[in-house]
Amino acid sequence: MLHLRRRRRTAIASLAATLLVLPIAASAHAAQLDASAARSDALVARPAAVLAAPDISVAAVKAHLTQLQSIATANGGNRAHGRPGYLASVNYVKGRLDAAGFTTVVQSFTYGGATGYNLIADWPGGDVNDVLMTGAHLDSVTAGPGINDNGTGSAAILETALAVAAQDLTPGRHLRFAWWGAEEQGLRGSTHYVNSLTAAARAQITGYLNFDMVGSPNPGYFVYDGDNSDGTGSGPGPAGSAVIESVIEGYFAGIGVPTRGTDFDGRSDYGPFIARGIPAGGTFTGAEGTKTSAQAALWGGTAGARFDPCYHAACDTTSNVDDTALDRNSDAIAHTVWTLSAGSGGGPGTPVWADGFETATGWTVNPSAADTATSGGWERGTPGATSSGTATQLTARTGTYDLVTGAAAGSSAGANDVDGGITSVRSPAITLPSSGTLTLSFAYYLAHLNNASSGDYLRVRVVGTTTGTVLTVSGAASNRAASWSTASADVSAFAGQSVRILVDAADASTASLVEAAIDDVVITQS
Repeated sequence: MLHLRRRRRTAIASLAATLLVLPIAASAHAAQLDASAARSDALVARPAAVLAAPDISVAAVKAHLTQLQSIATANGGNRAHGRPGYLASVNYVKGRLDAAGFTTVVQSFTYGGATGYNLIADWPGGDVNDVLMTGAHLDSVTAGPGINDNGTGSAAILETALAVAAQDLTPGRHLRFAWWGAEEQGLRGSTHYVNSLTAAARAQITGYLNFDMVGSPNPGYFVYDGDNSDGTGSGPGPAGSAVIESVIEGYFAGIGVPTRGTDFDGRSDYGPFIARGIPAGGTFTGAEGTKTSAQAALWGGTAGARFDPCYHAACDTTSNVDDTALDRNSDAIAHTVWTLSAGSGGGPGTPVWADGFETATGWTVNPSAADTATSGGWERGTPGATSSGTATQLTARTGTYDLVTGAAAGSSAGANDVDGGITSVRSPAITLPSSGTLTLSFAYYLAHLNNASSGDYLRVRVVGTTTGTVLTVSGAASNRAASWSTASADVSAFAGQSVRILVDAADASTASLVEAAIDDVVITQS
């Protein structure tokens, strides 16, 4: 991460660049519902395959850091722009990606009389008109090896990319990873990359994730403030940045780690992207700033000490990393990539609204004051797993919280299930864009025993100027085990409207056991 005083907003002059353009394997958008099914009175949801984000091995991430340290040690103690240690770092990362099946491009540029390099890696498949890009700067300052700044971000996104390959992920969005050169000289590599793109190519990048210093030894847990909810600093990022922020904050809330916003202040490689209106987000564990007493109470560590006492110094070695912070941030990166790539069934597109229920966002129970259920009503909660010969209630699909009927396990499987009729819950108002294909995606289950009937159900509707049903799952006189499924529906019929999502569950049978849940709700635009 560069010093703020060294940032340059002016155009970079005299950049002699060479870009080796390689073909990127493309595939069509993930199948969408037929437009005729998007009528507001008869929307139909479709199931989709699910792959959960992997647990990124902190040992594997640290192994990359060891390699970067060895490269610096063998090359004058640093990996700085124009120095042999930087090119050796590029070659190390490129070799790992090439072996994993990525298409890699090394883009060269000139700054300060020296040649710099960006490494761009594309994962085959996904919609190339809807690119989710993840980046970190790979260079260090000349004073030291730059292991926290920014070996940690570089290594964490490398291991995430290798996890994409290991799972053979098939996302709706095209995935691109980048390692930037000359960030410490004023965001030179990322600025060159963004400026070198045609307007059409820039428009294809619908989200950028940036990770710079994610293992500071006296760490904070900062998330770029996409919606300017902290009310200070440089203001919100481009439209869509708040969704990225919400996904990252939801992950940390799910593991019980509080976060705080940090401004888009121009100190890292998101700068050229947000300047072009590309939604951005990411995490940061602190640089030369001093941890306050309040922050130490929140996160532990030492009040009055710098987040990174070796910032831009020779002591920024493999000993200058907090393993816990590195582990948490590495997993947060994978969670964010998997979630926003729509590889878990969300379909392609730029997220415009999302709720993983890790924080309360204003869902209203019994919004019409017409519910009849006597127990097991909807709530945002931490569900207890229950079973009665078959699973009837599961823990949250991701994180800790979901929308669930009667979260507590109780003394028996039937203690807190839906009884006596209908229970409903409604989302806060959601303002939809007026253009593009809009897709609502979510995870769900309906579980019941063989004393259920077709009168029992789970139903999801979108309510705007009209009402459209996007999912109905009916009960039957058989055991149905709780199992997370996903569904998505084209809701473009509601474009430009303020809508709410309405979820109902019903136990209309005598003495039947019915449970239901909803998680990971996302609306995307493509």
